[in-house]
Amino acid sequence: MTLNDLKQNWLPVLAAVIAAAAISGVWYSPLVFGKEWMALRRVNGWVPDAKIAPWKPLLEIVREFVVAYVLLRLVRQMRVKTLAAAAYLGFWVWLGFPVAMLVGASLWDNKPWELSLIHGGDWLTKMLAMTMVITATGTMPKESGVDLQRRESSTTAVVRS
Repeated sequence: MTLNDLKQNWLPVLAAVIAAAAISGVWYSPLVFGKEWMALRRVNGWVPDAKIAPWKPLLEIVREFVVAYVLLRLVRQMRVKTLAAAAYLGFWVWLGFPVAMLVGASLWDNKPWELSLIHGGDWLTKMLAMTMVITATGTMPKESGVDLQRRESSTTAVVRS
């Protein structure tokens, strides 16, 4: 793995994961939806653990890395270059995946709809931020001097013939 590969592939992913963690940290804090989220988790007699198992935050970080890497691949594949296009992609990814799963959880698992709305808002905010951060941190691989020289040489050869 080269330094350029690290910058091009993992810097945007890491930046997106940090953005997602910050958003969720604020979203589920008592300042925004933390109190409502905790109250809604107690609906149907289920009481969440008072203590969070140490493996859960680690698994959450892995989950965010997977989401960010998939978004990086989508942004590149679709050649997204502007923040507006990134937000557009983030919206449609949110609608097609997290929303569909959250509706299913409320519909079939009797999760409160309000809980799905809180999670859905968190995911919307994260998807928009993650796609925009990935786009802003430069997702298109840069050509090296050698690659650029080869491309120019092949273009010149085509023009001469």
